[in-house]
Amino acid sequence: MDRPTPARSARSAPDRLLAVLAAFDHTHPALSLTDISRRAGLTLSTAHRLVAALTDWGALERDGSGTYHVGLRLWEVAALAPRGLALRQAALPYLEDLYEATHENVQLAVRDGHEVVYTEWLSGRSAVGVHIRVGARWPLHVTGVGLALLAHGSPELQEDYCAGPLTSYTAHTITDPLRLRRTLAEVRRTGVAVSSRQVTDDALSVAAPVRGPEGAVTAAVSVVVPHAGAQVPVLAPAVRLAARGISRALGWQPQQHHD
Repeated sequence: MDRPTPARSARSAPDRLLAVLAAFDHTHPALSLTDISRRAGLTLSTAHRLVAALTDWGALERDGSGTYHVGLRLWEVAALAPRGLALRQAALPYLEDLYEATHENVQLAVRDGHEVVYTEWLSGRSAVGVHIRVGARWPLHVTGVGLALLAHGSPELQEDYCAGPLTSYTAHTITDPLRLRRTLAEVRRTGVAVSSRQVTDDALSVAAPVRGPEGAVTAAVSVVVPHAGAQVPVLAPAVRLAARGISRALGWQPQQHHD
């Protein structure tokens, strides 16, 4: 389904430029000029002009068939984001350790508004299948990393989130605001977040918050395992250890900050 777009007449030049980039997503990584025009809500002539400018700059690349893809220049710029490549580089040794300890899906994520964005994902061939890839977004309340990030967000964020619609994906998804508030309190009490069968009926995730130099929670790390036979008491210490290691690598001094 194509996303709704604002009325063409009300959109500024930067809005139109960004709409071209926003036409690409994980389900639409390659687009024709006509596709871009339609998905961005632009006339074909306007789309052609903007796509040409973005291609010249390197934000888009055109293959031999005339199809457009996101260009490497955007990757170069994105790598400068402190919550992107720098976080991944600091975290990767600890994510690899967590993977070696579990041989299950290991994930690193940050919060963007009311969504969690995955910045790294390690997966074993025999691990439970998950609907996650680097750059994927999910609502905060349905994933372990999302619950960990929401639980340590501001009271205003939590109240705003709980007041909004809580999208359901399975019969086990948290859709009751009171239950979500109790879950967030439990995350803060135990130091780990557990999301059981909220996205798929066969997966369970255990997550822990990652802290930056000043002690604020800036990311979360998780392991996702099959729900059947999942041993949370065994997984939780390993996930907390990974989160603590990443936090130290980011400059957190635990003796100065307390949960």
